[in-house]
Amino acid sequence: MNIARTDASLSSASPRPILDRLDHQIIFDSIADGIVAVSLDYQLLYMNRAAKQLLGCGERIEVFGRPCREMVRTHACLGGCVLRRTIERGEPLANFETVLRTQAGTEIPVSLSTALIRNESGEAIGGVEIFRDISLIKELSARPDGSGGGHGIVSKNGRMAQILGVLPQIAQTRSTVLITGESGTGKELIAEALHRQSPRKGRQLVKVNCAALSEGLIESELFGHVRGAFTGAIADKAGRFELADGGTLFLDEIGEIPPKTQAKLLRVLESGEFERVGDSRRIKGDVRLIAATNKDLARAVETGEFRKDLFYRLNVVPIHLPPLRERRDDIPLLIRHFVSRFQETHPAKVNNISPEAMKFLLNYDYPGNIRELQNVIEHAFACCEGNTILPEDLPLTVYHPNASIIDVALREPNPFRSLERELIKKALDQSGWNIIPTAKRLGMSRSTLWRRMKDLGIDRPDRP
Repeated sequence: MNIARTDASLSSASPRPILDRLDHQIIFDSIADGIVAVSLDYQLLYMNRAAKQLLGCGERIEVFGRPCREMVRTHACLGGCVLRRTIERGEPLANFETVLRTQAGTEIPVSLSTALIRNESGEAIGGVEIFRDISLIKELSARPDGSGGGHGIVSKNGRMAQILGVLPQIAQTRSTVLITGESGTGKELIAEALHRQSPRKGRQLVKVNCAALSEGLIESELFGHVRGAFTGAIADKAGRFELADGGTLFLDEIGEIPPKTQAKLLRVLESGEFERVGDSRRIKGDVRLIAATNKDLARAVETGEFRKDLFYRLNVVPIHLPPLRERRDDIPLLIRHFVSRFQETHPAKVNNISPEAMKFLLNYDYPGNIRELQNVIEHAFACCEGNTILPEDLPLTVYHPNASIIDVALREPNPFRSLERELIKKALDQSGWNIIPTAKRLGMSRSTLWRRMKDLGIDRPDRP
């Protein structure tokens, strides 16, 4: 990055000639981001107007020749100078989120980037830090609704903004919505947002995880049953459709319901009426249906696994959530969100992430999406011994992305037990935590899988 024009002979001389050749001060002072330039010995060379305003040191203050650490202090400095890594190793830093401490002691959340200053011969003659005030983003993400729009989702991504922008309009209708996307992308949050912004917000939002129900129970759960309808039905029971009357019913993993139930669900969507299992009386319900799946339902229709007519009845308003790897600009924001959350619930006094650890977090692909990122940050809190998360505090899959589950298991006191646990978790992640297909893939019954999960302490991750 060339912000100064100078001769190679100046690289080892006094920094004053470098400052004198900064002939773009007017341009730099018009930039909203704070710009700070330092020499190779970390003496301040230049600070634009925005940087002085952010630091609260006054626009007329003379900063030239003062040590950088006297004027610029961030939480990142506690884990090691971020600019030193750039100057000594030639590694630039991009969009690292930290907190800037002003001269008055006020703390401002900022996005920090660094780069080398080189002369025309390509020699390093200093470094530059660029600060961007992200107070507004932090304020919005800290609100109960996530970002001020009533949707509770932390995001500044353009694709997500388009989705969130149409939610209020969709919420006002009673049209069926089909939310698609990989496991862990926040489908349940979208369903909650639609209900919360709808005229039905005063009534119940009833949630059903279709993948967690066996074929014999799902009809009873959805539509209810009468006493004596089947063995164990000792009393009448209302189904989820009855419980959601006047409100919203969210059917998660809709692609897992069996064909017989698909036919009954289609009739309910077309007529608004249903029957309890074992009863011939029809019950009329006023229910807004929202469905979600990580399956390609269009493909399932082609293979005969899912009814075409039901698919079209569900897919009235489609919403597709992009995976986290396609919205990487949200990763720093989400990291800060989860750090703030775990600071409230964990005894560890973690308040910073080292630049090296942040680099791993930003470069990882997160096959489990936002849910996996949440688990990664929680893992780091559990392992961190100080106040700064280091690379070794991260899961091995993030710190060493090429590590196998065997490598992960060998780090544990009981490798065989850990290997079984990692294997089951991996299979669950790949199926979107759908129990039935996971059990089939592992060659065990559904009940055996549930028992092994309980014994190994495997719980379905919290939603993102």
